[in-house]
Amino acid sequence: MAESLRNRVSQIIVGSVHALIDKIEDQAPEAVMEQAVRRVDSVIDEVRQELGVVAANRHLAQRQHAELNRRHLELTASAEDAFALNRDDLARAAVAKQLDLEVQMPVIEGTLQDLAKQEKDLSGYIDALTGKKREMQDAITAFQASRARVASATGVSASTNNAQVKVDEASAAFGRIFERQTGLSIGDQKLSVEQSTKLKELDDLVQTRKVEERMAQIRASKS
Repeated sequence: MAESLRNRVSQIIVGSVHALIDKIEDQAPEAVMEQAVRRVDSVIDEVRQELGVVAANRHLAQRQHAELNRRHLELTASAEDAFALNRDDLARAAVAKQLDLEVQMPVIEGTLQDLAKQEKDLSGYIDALTGKKREMQDAITAFQASRARVASATGVSASTNNAQVKVDEASAAFGRIFERQTGLSIGDQKLSVEQSTKLKELDDLVQTRKVEERMAQIRASKS
């Protein structure tokens, strides 16, 4: 994964909301937040494109590795046939070619491992970015609802509120995102019982998937 794209993903996932809240003071809050969501969408598209390239390269490497194995087996049979016919010269040529293939195999295997890791990392980035996008969209909805309540209570348009009110409302809307992403609280918000139950269920599903993946690896190594 290109380092610049990796950095952009990291900034989105672990970045503080304070920089965004600062901008809200002098700009339309909803426009700023929606722009941030579009930025996440753009990065997701880039990661998906790179994931496609990596997956294609891994597929090609797998085919090449399979072809080398097939050729190696054929050369073994050819060498045995040559020995049976007392053609040591032909057997020697077959063995020499086998040695060439055996040198190439570790290189391709290393490439496969690297591509598999890249594919796993990129898939993880997409999952993380998608989750971040959902949180941001939830924050926009919460922000819009809070502005509507303010306008209803005061009898004035929310756009006429002073900058401090805007910052306070934006901070409340984004507080949940900040806390879950950094582990630090910028308010007294707490997850509801329903949210906590859903998050626990999600954690259990992720753990189950990891266990099944590990079991599949063990079964593959035993087969």
